[in-house]
Amino acid sequence: MGGSPCTTVSASCRRAESALNRAVAESPTGRYFKLDARKTSFTKELRAGLSTFLTMAYIISVNAAILTDSGGPCTVHDCTPHHPHLPAANRTLPGPECKFQSNPGYLQCLSRTRSDLVVATVAIAIIGSLSMGSFANLPFALAPGMGSNAYFAYNMVGFHGSGPVPYGTALAAIMLEGGIFLALSVLGLRSKLARIIPRNIRLASAAGIGFFLAFTGLQGSQGVGLIGPSSSTLVKITACARTDPTTGECLGGTLQSPTFWLGALGFVIAAICLANDVKGSMIYGIVFVTLVSWIRGTSVTIFPDSPIGNANYEYFKKVVDFHLIKSTAGKISFSGFNRSEVWIAVITLLYVDVLDTTGSMYSMAQYGGFVDDNGRFEGEYRAFIVDASSTIVGSALGTTTVTTFLESTAGLREGGRTGITAITVGVFFFLSLFFTPLFTNVPPWAVGPSLVLVGVLMSKMVMDIEWSKMKEAVPAFLTMMLIPLTYSIANGIIAGLAVYLILHLYDYVVEGWKWVMKMRKMMNEAQNQVSAASAEVPSTAV
Repeated sequence: MGGSPCTTVSASCRRAESALNRAVAESPTGRYFKLDARKTSFTKELRAGLSTFLTMAYIISVNAAILTDSGGPCTVHDCTPHHPHLPAANRTLPGPECKFQSNPGYLQCLSRTRSDLVVATVAIAIIGSLSMGSFANLPFALAPGMGSNAYFAYNMVGFHGSGPVPYGTALAAIMLEGGIFLALSVLGLRSKLARIIPRNIRLASAAGIGFFLAFTGLQGSQGVGLIGPSSSTLVKITACARTDPTTGECLGGTLQSPTFWLGALGFVIAAICLANDVKGSMIYGIVFVTLVSWIRGTSVTIFPDSPIGNANYEYFKKVVDFHLIKSTAGKISFSGFNRSEVWIAVITLLYVDVLDTTGSMYSMAQYGGFVDDNGRFEGEYRAFIVDASSTIVGSALGTTTVTTFLESTAGLREGGRTGITAITVGVFFFLSLFFTPLFTNVPPWAVGPSLVLVGVLMSKMVMDIEWSKMKEAVPAFLTMMLIPLTYSIANGIIAGLAVYLILHLYDYVVEGWKWVMKMRKMMNEAQNQVSAASAEVPSTAV
């Protein structure tokens, strides 16, 4: 008695899949990627790559949104002058305040910059992931990292260029940091440097960056708009129906913003998916909010009936379009390196990169079963070189530090064990390159919830801090709190390290004194032995 048609088809598919896997495993490609040696298969690697891509695809819109907040290459000269209908000689040039108002010219420049940064993000994810897969044969995907992009946008360049470091100089700092990182990787000093920083400070800085990203995702221009400025309490709950376009303060209608409630619903959707271990959980919340926001004529639309809204909608209707980077690539400038802020930024970026990337890579290698008894894993040296080189290339395109994504664990859970997984991720990023009109019109209230959830994931590091030891807990707490409260990753890390050294100064002095006394005792003993030996020489001669 024959089986049902469904059973027959399923069996045929399994046989075809098995034949394909066997053929690939026995081919030169299969032997290069060591499919049999790592006990995996070609189709399993493809599924793992798709899983990793779905989990980290949020970075396309999120990274572009964060970096666009810096203003990119846009300046006051891009602002529309006052009275544009008058002859050029009679127009009044706007001041720096035009960058913080709804100036049509500046908004158009930001729109172009965001399109460029979407492509830059996708391009470097393609380059990094393909290189990691083909050169290092590891299932790790790369893209611009969360944390360093926020530091670049809000601490270095500042919101719409209000920070101490110009955009071009900040990109040069990223490139320099990548070059130093590459040198450390080539010389094999990378893991040793990471171990110099006290463990609890490392954990606290990771959690602090998570709080920083969550705080960013709760604000108005970068997120859902739940939190806004207050002249009396610094911050307060807003989500207002009307806000001051210059200061962002609430003018009335607290918790009556339609976009906030839509973003909150997206947060709930993503959180439920994350709690149930659904692959690509953050994507579902972003997609839902974005689809609703694309509907024109509603109170939550991203395409209002305005010149900018109409222009964005016309570009959006193309759906498929290959956008060439026009404004962010090649903007590197080393002219501002005489500022102390630039060198502080380089050191901070290097510190974050060493800890974040090295720690993430070792964690995933441990999870994937690649680490040997000596704490090393196959492809480690090449992986570090790929990671650092990708940062240099990314800075040339206009984006920030490239890192190995922890979301690669999604692919590891699916059984990905070779570079085919990373190559598959790169292929999917390549396909997304042709849908720029869609990715450039993802609203901030769709991106904000994912920033909050990234903060949730990063804050789990708090559990491993040694809270019972006050000499460890106090500097860790200061590091963790000052990063979001001072809106600066560098300030939090510097403060934590300073307090750590102060609290351990007595221990260092005691240990130093013990070492001096030990050396003194050893020298006295040696001197006594020499004296005794010298005293025996005459009697022996007699």
